Amino acid sequence: MNEKTINEQYAYIRTLLEEKRLKEALMQLESLLWQCPDWDLRTRLEQLQTSYKYMLEYMKQGANDPERWNLYQKMVSDTWGIADQSRLLILDNASSRYYHEVRRTPKSPDLSNYGLKTILHILESFNDDLAVSGLLSDEKMDEVLKRHEDTLKFMFIRTWTNSAWTPEDEEDAKAMLASELLPGDDLCLFVSALTLSLMECFDLRKIMWLLDAYEHPNVNVSQRALVGAMIIFHIYRSRLTFYPELIKRVDLMEEIPSFREDVARIYRQMLLCQETEKIDKKMREEIIPEMLKNVSSMKNMRFGFEESDEENNDMNPDWEDAFEKSGLGDKLREMNELQLEGADVYMSTFAALKNYPFFREVHNWFYPFSKQQSNVLKAMKQAGNQGGSLLDLILQSGFFSNSDKYSLFFTIHQLPQSQQDMMLSQLNEQQVAELAEKSNVETMKKFNERPGTVSNQYLHDLYRFFKLSVRKSEFRDIFKEKLDLHHVPALDNILHWEDVLFPIADFYLSKERWDEAIEIYEELETIGGFEGESAEYYQKFGYALQKRKKYAEAIQAYLKADTLKPDNIWNNRHLAICYRLNRNYQVAITYYKKVEEAAPEDTNVTFHIGSCLAELGQYEEALNYFFKLDFIENNCIKAWRGIGWCSFISQKHEQAMKYYEKIIEQKPLAIDYMNAGHVAWVMGDIQKASVFYGKAITASGNRERFLEMFHKDEEALLTQGIREEDIPLMLDLL
Repeated sequence: MNEKTINEQYAYIRTLLEEKRLKEALMQLESLLWQCPDWDLRTRLEQLQTSYKYMLEYMKQGANDPERWNLYQKMVSDTWGIADQSRLLILDNASSRYYHEVRRTPKSPDLSNYGLKTILHILESFNDDLAVSGLLSDEKMDEVLKRHEDTLKFMFIRTWTNSAWTPEDEEDAKAMLASELLPGDDLCLFVSALTLSLMECFDLRKIMWLLDAYEHPNVNVSQRALVGAMIIFHIYRSRLTFYPELIKRVDLMEEIPSFREDVARIYRQMLLCQETEKIDKKMREEIIPEMLKNVSSMKNMRFGFEESDEENNDMNPDWEDAFEKSGLGDKLREMNELQLEGADVYMSTFAALKNYPFFREVHNWFYPFSKQQSNVLKAMKQAGNQGGSLLDLILQSGFFSNSDKYSLFFTIHQLPQSQQDMMLSQLNEQQVAELAEKSNVETMKKFNERPGTVSNQYLHDLYRFFKLSVRKSEFRDIFKEKLDLHHVPALDNILHWEDVLFPIADFYLSKERWDEAIEIYEELETIGGFEGESAEYYQKFGYALQKRKKYAEAIQAYLKADTLKPDNIWNNRHLAICYRLNRNYQVAITYYKKVEEAAPEDTNVTFHIGSCLAELGQYEEALNYFFKLDFIENNCIKAWRGIGWCSFISQKHEQAMKYYEKIIEQKPLAIDYMNAGHVAWVMGDIQKASVFYGKAITASGNRERFLEMFHKDEEALLTQGIREEDIPLMLDLL
């Protein structure tokens, strides 16, 4: 079997288990196990099949068993576990991925007995060994550093590729968590190895250990463990309900004062990471044509307006304070003051600096930046170890993620001293200013140890690994996926609350992720989250719906906002827009006139009232508004366009021609040439009409586009006295 076939067969078993079709899943698993050499797994499967057979038989006989459902859940989870192990064992012989390459490679005899307990003893002695070696020789120090880093690599790979912990493994891991001598950075690496291991294969013992690790006093360990647990909950969301003890454990953790706040913050930070690509693109491409202006020029062009014009960049300014309060402003700036809303603005800067040999090893992507790392220590000794340098301050700061600090350090220390100084002097002025403000080491340390700073940095490290590592294709990139953690069984009790969901919805709104915003606003409305809230939330809900062109639904949201806060100018304007775009021009005029009362000189309102009146066939009234617009705004082409068309329909042909000629002298569109042609033809000047029509064809780009526009106006031409039989002749003249 090849890798694809194995994964497809496993995926089918997983689907059956998710749908609670246990009998079929057991049959499919039996088939899969014929490819697996592990007899222990076959024995476990046979025991499961027998137990399930008896359970069904007892049920058939009408036996009442209050524990039946709990036993069933246990059977499903056990079946899933056997399927997991079977898949990995078969893939070990079929997959070219590094994970399986390591698993199938025999361990050397001298390392085969190295368990977590032995690894812990070696790592615990590191600081003492390093201190002693520093008194002896550089060679001795190099030896200590090499032993430490070799042990870390072995620990990482052993932990990552160990798909199922034994009770002994679990106890040894708990000893690592309890150790007072184990360096915190080493424990952080262990947490990351465990997270990657869980991404490969579900293991309840490991997840429980991560939850234990959240309560570790070292903030780097605790935040890294919580990020890992949340990623694992996301990956195995459909499976968690079969482990009631896990759900209960997470529920109990709500008693920890900081837990709920930490989970909600990390959720927001994970969503911010998904914005990195967009931010990166925006930084590289500063001038982007407005996307919403790519509307067909056919629609409403006779008045020279596009549906999206009035909608662009028109979020309610009253919301700004709310965005800040929701955690998208101040809270995120507190986490990392040099990052835009807490987002990753340095990705493009460091993407090209991940080619050092250091990053070829998977575990190095996850080791916290440390001056005791051998490459760093050697370089600093050669440079005289000037701890107070600007570079040193940068490396101590919370400005960059750990892997970015390694990139920066290796890049700078490759250069001669003079070039190092020059490079540092060219840092962004704002960065230097921030550094100067935080030059106090204690202040810097406190900032670094904030849970928000730590979790944000770690998420950026994970993001870089999934996007930039040479082995990125071998890992599941969770940042590409929909992250709706408030629906995950283990997290829904924590996240499915108004005070968490409103900031998330506002975040989506601020990032123009309309569908996600709508989804959460709908959930909030369903659970009664809008009750007792201000009109602002209905305005935001309506705005997201409007941007997705769901105008009827947007109107309902805006009307609810109007009930709570009557006669709000912004709300009335958007009601008018939605009614107009929904082609309910009469009601649109009602709301536009309410806005007009408050802002009589608003040119957009004046124009759209005129255009709605024209759509209703009230051309004389429409002309009054277009003339008013022409008076308020000098050289207003869209006013001239409205005057030209309404004058033409009202048979004021000379006036119509006057304004179309004014437009043609300025910036004419294809529709302007065509309308001028209509006027000339109705006035009897066929030669002039054919010239204008010819220019309209040229401006349209092709004859078919022109004909599409022309045929829409045939009824207006017939009303003005043009004979139907003359129309094809005129078109053949062109």
